[in-house]
Amino acid sequence: MLKTPAWAAPSATEPLAPFAIERREPGPHEVLIDIRYCGVCHSDIHQARDDWGGSIFPMVPGHEIVGTVVKVGNQVERWKEGDTVGVGCFVDSCRHCEACLDGEEQFCSEGMSVTYNGYERTDGKLDKSRPTWGGYSTRITVDENYVLRVPEGIPLDRAAPLLCAGITTYSPLRRYDVGKDDKVAVVGLGGLGHMGVKLAKAMGAHVTVLSHSPGKRDSALALGADDFLSTRDEDVFAQHAGRFDFILDTVSAAHDYNAYLGLLRRDGTMVLVGLPEPQALSAGSLIRGRKRLTGSLIGGIRETQEMLDFCAEYGVAADVEVIGIEQINEAYERMLRGDVRYRFVIDNDSLRKPEAA
Repeated sequence: MLKTPAWAAPSATEPLAPFAIERREPGPHEVLIDIRYCGVCHSDIHQARDDWGGSIFPMVPGHEIVGTVVKVGNQVERWKEGDTVGVGCFVDSCRHCEACLDGEEQFCSEGMSVTYNGYERTDGKLDKSRPTWGGYSTRITVDENYVLRVPEGIPLDRAAPLLCAGITTYSPLRRYDVGKDDKVAVVGLGGLGHMGVKLAKAMGAHVTVLSHSPGKRDSALALGADDFLSTRDEDVFAQHAGRFDFILDTVSAAHDYNAYLGLLRRDGTMVLVGLPEPQALSAGSLIRGRKRLTGSLIGGIRETQEMLDFCAEYGVAADVEVIGIEQINEAYERMLRGDVRYRFVIDNDSLRKPEAA
């Protein structure tokens, strides 16, 4: 076992602090990765503060991981030392259910092994004696089949958020064949929303940002959006009824689904990737216009690799603010205030400094 510096949430009510974990030496089909950067996802806050219930403490968050392979097991075929790789939201799955065989491991019928706040597998089964630790640490050991290649051309700090925010927005855009001349609305302009804008534009869509914050207009246009509508003005919903083919809803705060469904054209689709509190939904909002309201959850390994390759080809990467690990508690508070453009990323070399221990 390898003693590894990390930062952890001791409980739901305590700030993150230095912590030591043990990583295993790579088994026959595993690789050991030195972590270079780790993105800070809003779900890190929810889980570290047990907002969703069921959190496992102490908790080492982080599932947007980019680093370098430093050791491989004796039967590894896909990776070699020195490869630049990523690890996303899960590190294993059952591998034999319908979802896993379809390359949709995130929907594993036995439950994916999430990268943190979950459990490793023993003999293929979730093992509650082996909690998973995330990327707020200096290294991680992962099965070779759950590791992703980070293509050349994407700066590594800006690549890290692609492992969650990137695939979360790419997957529904690709699944519903968003492409040239489609009229797409992205609801919200945060970590997810800004990636939705960039990816939809790269796919050829005409992109409009819908935001409750009028002050985000210039930022939306700078990211490549073609238009911006402030939803603080309730007349917007009547004036633009039936305008969009597709709506990507990234917002986690409560909002009226029915109002946004009214912006869809006939046979339009609205996809939820945020997790707000339960909202009222009128059947009429769907029936009138034969509209679809659906959801999406990250993506499988195959699709995540496809997304990374797409981003490299089209020059897409996250807009980030790089921090040291000692700034993580402040970063959490700033995220809650919306004070980041658009994703914090930890420079994991900061974990290797004596003062971080």
